[in-house]
Amino acid sequence: MSQYDPLELKRIRWRSRRGLLELDLVLSKFFASHFDLLQPVQIDAYRRLLDLPDTDFLDVVNGKADLEDAEEMAIVALLRAL
Repeated sequence: MSQYDPLELKRIRWRSRRGLLELDLVLSKFFASHFDLLQPVQIDAYRRLLDLPDTDFLDVVNGKADLEDAEEMAIVALLRAL
């Protein structure tokens, strides 16, 4: 995570706050337990996931949809395990 300054990490945390309660709860747990352990490439994948609309993101987290990007799916696997 050294390539990210504290301000950018705060932005990522802020963008993780979602309009859907179910998604917001999962992302809150993820931040509490996994985020600080991520490598820069994983943080980049997580940032791409944050670009998804809430309903699409929730479908991916709930296993109703998958993504083609392997790095993003590795993050999704962590989210699904929570």
